[in-house]
Amino acid sequence: METHKALFQQGQHRLDKLKQLAPRAGDSLLEKMSAKGINRRDFMKWSAVVTSMLALPNPFTSLVAQAAEIADRVPLIWLHLAECTGCTESLLRADTPSIDTLIFDHVSLEYHETLMVASGFQAEENLQNALEKYKGKYLLAVEGGVPTADNGSFLTLGPHGETGLSRVQKAAKDAVAIIAVGTCASFGGIQAAAPNPTGTKGVQEVVKQPVINLGGCPPNERNIVGTLMYYIMFGKLPPLDMFNRPKWAYGSRVHDDCERRGHFDSGEFVEEFGSQEAKDGHCLYKMGCKGPYTYNNCPTERFNGHTSWPVLAGHGCIGCSEPDFWDAMSDFEKPLSRRLLTGLDSTADTIGAVILGAAVVGIGAHAIATFFVKPVDY
Repeated sequence: METHKALFQQGQHRLDKLKQLAPRAGDSLLEKMSAKGINRRDFMKWSAVVTSMLALPNPFTSLVAQAAEIADRVPLIWLHLAECTGCTESLLRADTPSIDTLIFDHVSLEYHETLMVASGFQAEENLQNALEKYKGKYLLAVEGGVPTADNGSFLTLGPHGETGLSRVQKAAKDAVAIIAVGTCASFGGIQAAAPNPTGTKGVQEVVKQPVINLGGCPPNERNIVGTLMYYIMFGKLPPLDMFNRPKWAYGSRVHDDCERRGHFDSGEFVEEFGSQEAKDGHCLYKMGCKGPYTYNNCPTERFNGHTSWPVLAGHGCIGCSEPDFWDAMSDFEKPLSRRLLTGLDSTADTIGAVILGAAVVGIGAHAIATFFVKPVDY
């Protein structure tokens, strides 16, 4: 309790200082919400949900609300490197704007290639001005892996042909915090899949500063906004796991919160797509679901306005938030145990006890992590 009290006071003190800064020109967050038909009650409900998601006590709801309202006081520079822009698209392409998307619109976004009107030399000038004007004060978000082979020449940006490697290292130098958005920025993604001719790496491997990794292809929009809220509130990184992912978002396995978990424990599996078992929502482990080996909050946060996620839609998790997932988790429609572990599949064929099922999958998950996860030197 005392720790939470001190953290609350720390957060309130930081927010009070941020409130003294001049707001970005334009409508306030509440005015933007009102224009979209979102009232104050909806906003406070959202704040309570984010508070719970961040694993903070209920009194912190007021801090979350304050942080969202003054998000425009913290400059954000967003770089695109080797990627498909899917992480940005997942945050923006909502048929009905949510509070999360409105906050992203409200934040002081100084540079974002997908959203800005400027191009060419004008865009380059905007980036350089932002780096200088907000030196030591801006948040840096990076979307996409960083090609490093041939001194980064596999990715060049802007009218001067600057390499992505040079750009991210220059921008990282004076950032107060760095957020790697998506698996490509976090761990290299598909660009880093074997044989990786471009030498693509995650951001954390090419900069000296600490990086918050938001794994996922793409990560949930709530994970992006929640991370922004945490930093705005406290001015520091949230508690992170061994891969520098926020524990509040990546602290439990997909398997643990999956709505099909009961079918796994009961030994009820889909053996073929389109079968009656598939229609009845049975467990997709035998169809290659990597939920037992993947840490993410997809089952609880979902996508598309919190309506669904891959397993609910009928396909197994492919483990996209894990390091080297493209190589480590394939084949995506066959269980990993058929290639590496003996026993897990035979157990799945005969399992009937809840305790046995949980224990076996837990052991399998730790074994897979041991085989697949490459140590990261921080």
